[in-house]
Amino acid sequence: MQTISDLLKQKKKSSGAAAIPEKDAQEKFEEKMAEIRIKELENETKAAAAKAGFPYINLKGFTIGPETIAAIPKAQAEKFRAVCFLIHGQEIRIGAVNPAATEVEEIAFELGERKHGHVVVYAISEQSFKYAFKLYEAVPEIKPQVEGVQITEADLAKFEAEAGDLKNLTASLKKLSITDVITFLIAAGLKAAASDIHIEAEEGDIKIRFRLDGILHDIAVINKEEWQKIISRLKFISGLKINVSDQPQDGRFSIFLAKDKIDVRVSMIPTAYGESVVMRLLRSSAVGLRFEDLGVRGRAFRELKAQVERPNGMIIATGPTGSGKTTTLYAVLTTLNSPETKIITLEDPIEYKLPGINQSQIDYSKDYTFAKGLRSILRQDPDVVMVGEIRDLETAEIAIQAALTGHLVVSTIHTNSAAGTIPRFLSMGAKPFLLAPALNAIIGQRLVRRVCESCKEEEKLSDELMERVKKTLGEIPESAGVKIDFKKLNFYRGKGCDACGGLGFRGRIGIYEIMTMNKDIEKIILSGQTSEYEMREVARKHGMITMAQDGLLKALDGITTVEEVFRMAE
Repeated sequence: MQTISDLLKQKKKSSGAAAIPEKDAQEKFEEKMAEIRIKELENETKAAAAKAGFPYINLKGFTIGPETIAAIPKAQAEKFRAVCFLIHGQEIRIGAVNPAATEVEEIAFELGERKHGHVVVYAISEQSFKYAFKLYEAVPEIKPQVEGVQITEADLAKFEAEAGDLKNLTASLKKLSITDVITFLIAAGLKAAASDIHIEAEEGDIKIRFRLDGILHDIAVINKEEWQKIISRLKFISGLKINVSDQPQDGRFSIFLAKDKIDVRVSMIPTAYGESVVMRLLRSSAVGLRFEDLGVRGRAFRELKAQVERPNGMIIATGPTGSGKTTTLYAVLTTLNSPETKIITLEDPIEYKLPGINQSQIDYSKDYTFAKGLRSILRQDPDVVMVGEIRDLETAEIAIQAALTGHLVVSTIHTNSAAGTIPRFLSMGAKPFLLAPALNAIIGQRLVRRVCESCKEEEKLSDELMERVKKTLGEIPESAGVKIDFKKLNFYRGKGCDACGGLGFRGRIGIYEIMTMNKDIEKIILSGQTSEYEMREVARKHGMITMAQDGLLKALDGITTVEEVFRMAE
């Protein structure tokens, strides 16, 4: 069989023309064939685009400015084979090898929101994409896209006045674009010190609610027509799939301020009328809390401080979700953090980044569990280990062994009180003769709302409520060293003002019960027949103040209200 090269040689001989170097002729032929293939490819792309309902363009020779090409970050363009080739006023054009891809749709939506323009996606060939992609080399520097939402001080100042007026947020939201709606809600949430922002699709409208000091408050209502744009925008910035609405999704993004960074955890679940969205605002500055600022007082504080300073053993924080356990553990770690101390944590998820501490994220999809992670980090020679939560016997046994072999272990467990922690360990299957020497202290806790200092006034309790207060305070053991004048029991409340948004409360503080180990408690553990009631009575005999009692003492000091204490502690 004759090759192309042989045919070319024959042609040269038969023509009698001057000899043309074989290489030049072959190259010209191959170039011609390449041009034909490119033309065929463009025709195929054009036909496929018409069939799919997308406009088509050939970018070869198309003039694209540096700012235009940089509108889509290089890494994103390379990954999804899409480039921005035109920005003219509010008209934006994107070329994509696969214009129907969900990722391209997300890029187009985000770019349109960011540039406040109308985006049209065109189909382009692979060759066309390669031509345009080379233009990134001509751009001196393209800043990488920051994962998350950048809210500058200027953005916050822009919305500060309106965002502070929670009563009129609905009217303010109606004036804004979708991009500004998200920014405005976050700005309002930060200004109000909300821990969570809830966006809920209902039958007739979209409800916005803020969780302020642990309590949900209706804040605003948005027209149902805006729902799809809002949910798409949130999904895009959270790294979620825009076209998935019938399955739960979890994502996150970050807000970058001049002096702080706020991580936002986003959870979405399908509901009857759309989806329910919860954004949890995690402030990096919140971890600056010192151990002394927790709200633990008197003898309990002195005993707990002594246990924290021990080189080994276990300190367990217990309480329901949202009771401040993680904050307590972070405060303990911050106290222990020093160049001489190696601290490693296992968390799910890592809520705050702590400088100087090695934090490890649990990943069940990769079989990286608390138990397996704990085994691994003990080989790292740590002095202090934090385990986000003890959920099973395997994790409990490894944590107990670590506490017995020279490590200080701090962790959480879900029980209603400090006294319920030991029965919980034993019910998991923990061995009593190992658990008893391993435990140092157990912290039972809740969070109560603080009375607003700007509108605090004295409150007169009903006779029934006062009797309940006296009974609870009267059960404080003498060994606790607390003196109370029952003839002068004064309590306070907030009447509501601009500073607290009319709620009467501003901020939260912990109420605690600290159970430290002693010989009587050890005997009960070793007996293997432990009840929560019996454990509480022994702890009180040794001077433990209960959460309700600690809360009422704080109410006497005007820090919180009696109703708030009984709502959370009994």
